[in-house]
Amino acid sequence: MSKGFIFDVDGTILDSMSIWMDAGKLYLESLGIKTDENIGEVMFEMTMEQGAKYLQDNYNVELSIEEICQGINDRVFEFYEKEAPEKPGIREVLEKARNSGIAMTIATSTDRPMIEAALKRLDLIDYFQEIFTTTEVGKGKDSPDIFNKAMLAMNTSPENTWLFDDAAYSLATAKKMGINTVGVYDVHSGGKQDEVKKFSDVYIKEWREYKININ
Repeated sequence: MSKGFIFDVDGTILDSMSIWMDAGKLYLESLGIKTDENIGEVMFEMTMEQGAKYLQDNYNVELSIEEICQGINDRVFEFYEKEAPEKPGIREVLEKARNSGIAMTIATSTDRPMIEAALKRLDLIDYFQEIFTTTEVGKGKDSPDIFNKAMLAMNTSPENTWLFDDAAYSLATAKKMGINTVGVYDVHSGGKQDEVKKFSDVYIKEWREYKININ
């Protein structure tokens, strides 16, 4: 079997977590509504629908849940399409992995149109055999399903597969499956680094620290 790398996107490949902190604020500002400073922290753990209800209840947004969700999604998509930057050093890692014959896939909680828009703009999409999203799989990364699909696409088994992710819960799932794990520091998950490290076989603060082992 070949060796395979599975990559998360937000906070791992892209420096994009800020949009999920700021999406509600940016959306309200587009409606001319002033927000509280901590709105990002309040909404960060919410689903899109929960966030929309929160805006309805706390900021008197006289639109339906569906309309609010669409408005937030439109602003987030614009960010991925036009702004989201790659993390420094990731391109070099992807290039070395491809040159070493390592198969690569994506497992992300962000919807496909946003991920594809950013990766196409940055000319990174061709590094990956397939993109798997939790929306399409039907389960989050607290379930093994998305990682099993990625391994099937790469023809790899857990012992020769590596997951790169900034989220502790995702790393924990992979670890239970026997997948090797690389925890990637992101400023927006800075307060949870002890958890990230707990489930990481390798932990890096920057991509330039990571040395590919092809054995």
